[in-house]
Amino acid sequence: MLDFFTIFSKGGIVLWCFQGAGVTESFTGPVNALIRSVILQERSGNNSFTHEALSLKYKLDNEFELIFVVGFQKILTLTYVDKFIDDVQLHFRDRYKNELEQKGALKLLNYSYEFEDDFKMLLREAEDSSKARSPAPMRTFKESEKSQKTVKSMIETKGGDKGKEQVGKKNKNTKKEAPAAEPAKVDQGKTSSSGQKTVENGNQGLTADEIMQKKREEFFRKRMAVPTEKPSKSPKPQKPREKQMRVWDMGGSSTKDLDYSGRNGDSSQNGGEQNKEAQIDLGMQLSSMKGDLLSVDYESSEEEEMEEEEERVVVNETSKTSSKKGGGFGGMFGMLKGLVGSKSLTREDMESVLDKMRDHLIAKNVAADIASQLCDSVAKKLEGKVMGTFTTVASTVKQALQDSLVQILQPKRRVDILRDVMEAQSQRRPFVITFCGVNGVGKSTNLAKISFWLIENGFTVLIAACDTFRAGAVEQLRTHQRRLNSLHPPEQHGGRPVVQLYEKGYGKDAAGIAMEAIAYARNQAFDVVLVDTAGRMQDNAPLMTALAKLIAVNMPDLVLFVGEALVGNEAVDQLVKFNQALADHSMSDKPRLIDGIVLTKFDTIDDKVGAAISMTYITGQPIVFVGTGQTYNDLRSLNARAVVSALMKA
Repeated sequence: MLDFFTIFSKGGIVLWCFQGAGVTESFTGPVNALIRSVILQERSGNNSFTHEALSLKYKLDNEFELIFVVGFQKILTLTYVDKFIDDVQLHFRDRYKNELEQKGALKLLNYSYEFEDDFKMLLREAEDSSKARSPAPMRTFKESEKSQKTVKSMIETKGGDKGKEQVGKKNKNTKKEAPAAEPAKVDQGKTSSSGQKTVENGNQGLTADEIMQKKREEFFRKRMAVPTEKPSKSPKPQKPREKQMRVWDMGGSSTKDLDYSGRNGDSSQNGGEQNKEAQIDLGMQLSSMKGDLLSVDYESSEEEEMEEEEERVVVNETSKTSSKKGGGFGGMFGMLKGLVGSKSLTREDMESVLDKMRDHLIAKNVAADIASQLCDSVAKKLEGKVMGTFTTVASTVKQALQDSLVQILQPKRRVDILRDVMEAQSQRRPFVITFCGVNGVGKSTNLAKISFWLIENGFTVLIAACDTFRAGAVEQLRTHQRRLNSLHPPEQHGGRPVVQLYEKGYGKDAAGIAMEAIAYARNQAFDVVLVDTAGRMQDNAPLMTALAKLIAVNMPDLVLFVGEALVGNEAVDQLVKFNQALADHSMSDKPRLIDGIVLTKFDTIDDKVGAAISMTYITGQPIVFVGTGQTYNDLRSLNARAVVSALMKA
């Protein structure tokens, strides 16, 4: 029934393996796929993995750094596999405990692990136990409760209900009669308390006339004081604070500065001078972007230190309060409760910390499902691991989660667009990048930023206007082309414009325009073609089909998904459905999916950077560019550690 079972260390040394009868294919391919796709990418929250026709189940032993993997055909439903893999882990640990405690790869290689007999015995027991579980037989009618009921018993229950109803009516009548006796008690209470009130008010020794006079004086005093007390009790509502006008740096302090009507007769020379000055100022504002992009920075030194100190103070205060409540021994144990002294961690130890971490990630804009999967993966990674003395569970879990997040954000493959463009140059063909995404995320704007970065590095760019749906899309790209050519005049590049726009207007087939643009770029020796596509929602089937057709027909070198950093759970839905649409509408066996991500509007989210984690975790693809503003210079590469430090900030 089982195709294979293997036990290997996290360093990659196979300690023992078993291959089923009649299985000729090697199991190295599925196991290596499991290591690449799950274990190295911190996706070990779920203990199952599917590779082609095989279903793999695995278990991590963090104490001895071992991995147990079992593989079987996907069409089989083996209910005993989970218990079987647990039994194998326990037997293997108990039998070779002394050998496994010896650290070092060479020492593991020196031992021979004869485990076949034990394995076959455990497998036989697991298969027999699954066969022994037969479905529970149905009870006969005589054994059921319905057989005990008779017509007589049913009549008796009805009579009983009537009796109960009559009793209930009697109780109601008694309840109605009871309040009539209460007023006498109240009157007695009033008469008895009237004598006490005179004593309490300090009126003892006074005659009835004097008491009446005193009460009148108090009454008039209160009436005279009412007008002065009213404003303090109900103050007049204050007017809401009006919004202050925003003063722009170059906007001028008055409307006279903005009035150019008196200068219209000064001929157009001044206007030309002003345009030149504006262009010079614009050129001065933009810094050079030659070479690799700068990484996203995050200021964390002083603020994080202050927050860590505050956290320590809070922890100390809570421990003090708990020690006061718990007494002498309770205080001692409460102080040491969070410390792990050379013992293996269990899931119960980490449960409360993981719940807080999960809520923290969701508050930082990580999708809820992905936050749960990350915490489950960290729990699997730490469960059974022996920690050192005076190490808190919270710090251990936080460090493990931090390492997992950095691992997720690190690119799994080389991402070097400048090198790829130069390689395409040597092959005398243009390097083609296609941009796709939902509406309003900033595809055209970030395409212009990437164009500026490529021009700064000495490449010529052709922009293909394949957004033939949105009004103004072609004009927007034409404006960017004109501004980029003014920053890099053709005179500086041998009379040839560095950026050109290829457009065929609106309402045309986007895939055809992209094909013509690539052919034009090849003939005119352009280095890079940037294909701008129309924004589309992931649920719009006709537009998703058109996008899949554009990518399948033109086969671009890079397909970039443009997503904004403001989204939370929506990022998961967008990327999954975009990838699914590209896979469904592709004619090839290996469909072309999203190759990378452009994360836009990163300057608007402060430290809520969870969308970066969500997008990378779903696709497994790197974040190639990060948009951080509205000028051509505001383009960065992702710094994984800076993003993780912002994400873990309290």
